[in-house]
Amino acid sequence: MQLPDGVTEADPIFPIAAASELAGMHPQTLRQYDRIGLVVPGRTRGGSRRYSARDIAQLREVARLSGEGVPLAVIQRMLDLENEVAELRHEVRDLANALREERQTRPGARVFATGADGRVITLTGTTRLRRQTEIVLYRPPEG
Repeated sequence: MQLPDGVTEADPIFPIAAASELAGMHPQTLRQYDRIGLVVPGRTRGGSRRYSARDIAQLREVARLSGEGVPLAVIQRMLDLENEVAELRHEVRDLANALREERQTRPGARVFATGADGRVITLTGTTRLRRQTEIVLYRPPEG
């Protein structure tokens, strides 16, 4: 779906009539999905529903899965998990950027990780970590 310049896929821009047409669903179905929390659009100040391109993609996915016989409760769980994964990916990206920035702005700062067995590892640019390792940033006090 081609969006206007400056509009992201998360921006709520489509009224319910346009969203129902784009998703290939009856407007009442969209209202029902909103009521049960399956696909919840943004709202205008007056309370009108506004759907984003992401909402429409989710509606299409709901229609596809529902057409294959997947219950709405299962679809809801799948969407919740997809949203959680997206949030976690964003958080990991933010942490990686913070770590990169910290290493660039404070080359003398040390970064540690703790292993599953509790031992502490000083990280260097070439240190490889296992999945079960937690990364902990240590910032020595300014002085």
